[in-house]
Amino acid sequence: MRAARAAGREVFGYNRSSAAVEAAGADGFDASNDLAATLDRAAREQALIVVAVPMPAVGGVLGEIARRAPGCPVTDVVSVKGPVAAEARARGLDARYVGGHPMAGTAESGWAAGDAALFEGATWVVSVDEGRDPAVWRRVAALALDCGAVVVPAASKEHDDAAARISHLPHVLAESLAIAGAQGGALALALAAGSFRDGTRVAGTAPALVDAMCEANSEALLLVLDEVLGTLREARAALAEHSSTSALTAAGHAARQELEHRGAGRKVIEGIVPGEPGWLEALREAGRAGAVLVALPGEDPR
Repeated sequence: MRAARAAGREVFGYNRSSAAVEAAGADGFDASNDLAATLDRAAREQALIVVAVPMPAVGGVLGEIARRAPGCPVTDVVSVKGPVAAEARARGLDARYVGGHPMAGTAESGWAAGDAALFEGATWVVSVDEGRDPAVWRRVAALALDCGAVVVPAASKEHDDAAARISHLPHVLAESLAIAGAQGGALALALAAGSFRDGTRVAGTAPALVDAMCEANSEALLLVLDEVLGTLREARAALAEHSSTSALTAAGHAARQELEHRGAGRKVIEGIVPGEPGWLEALREAGRAGAVLVALPGEDPR
């Protein structure tokens, strides 16, 4: 809400928490804890509905949307895409749904943790599964761009496989590292400095939110956990047998350098017009190559 309004959009929203609604209202935002009334208004205004709830609550919210605002375009900001898309299909919303996932956030939660600049320069995934409506797709992409992000198009399964590696695995590792530090006792925690704080930052996220994202993507997360456990076993064997960590550190350093190199010069997607023949596959291919969309061709779709 903060970022969209800062971009000049009219926004209104729902939260089940009266405290959150009151805090938003005190800051001048149009918020309500009456979901039915909010969706009835969305239906009248043909608003783009953004679902921003943990995965366990998605089905119930989509069910209410199907009952009260079935003609509205719908997107979401949930950290997995396949399960949300399946819930949308199950409730007859598939034709008006385009998934989204802004790769930005903090370990804090609640209205006070909001920041209109949160998405500036961030990557915002917009799904390009078969059957997406180009008009809805443009509206979702326009929201992401208005909020200051760049758009990466991706199919839901490909997104979830990637998110397991760069979003959900870091949470599991951060929890494990925090536990290891605590098991070292008061002295270990007293010595904890920048690397430990950085490595455990996301362990400060509310456990229920971490559970919701990791459990919803368990199949992909299990695969990458097996890979990491294999890497750690090899590193342990090298340390035990040769007193060496060089293979691990060299490979890790090279991987980090590749990340920094990619971030410095991302290819921009141009010439692909939503709705033209082959547009979804063209965007999928561009997304696989790490290219980003920074502007939409044609008229403002809002």
